[in-house]
Amino acid sequence: MIRYALTCDNAHNFEAWFRSSDDFDRQEKSGLLSCPQCGSSSVTKALMAPAVRNAAEEAGGEVTVLSEREKTLRQAITALRRKVMETARPVGDDFAQVARQMHEGEVEKESIWGRATPEDARALAEDGVDFLPLPEAAEEQN
Repeated sequence: MIRYALTCDNAHNFEAWFRSSDDFDRQEKSGLLSCPQCGSSSVTKALMAPAVRNAAEEAGGEVTVLSEREKTLRQAITALRRKVMETARPVGDDFAQVARQMHEGEVEKESIWGRATPEDARALAEDGVDFLPLPEAAEEQN
């Protein structure tokens, strides 16, 4: 289901739910949409901001207060991530391919960072490719 913010030609704003964007398009073309305030059938989609969830919602509402030791660990992880990103070459989504090429001697070994799917990471580990998952920084989750 998709919720759209709608507006009529009389500037009345309202919302409606549709099974899909095609469902909205079909109803609009068939003249089935009408403004609940004035009855106008000239209805269009309004600009709508996406729903953004905060960190507490992502965590199911669970939050924590960190001890000094945990704060120090978080700072160390953030520093490690920053150092890797400053000194290693970014390869983006090609991480698994480039890491495998280095492992097989096809390209010169160097420090790289990027993204790998869980399947690619598992295959690299099974093939003995040495890599380390890069932890997310706390700032990136907020």
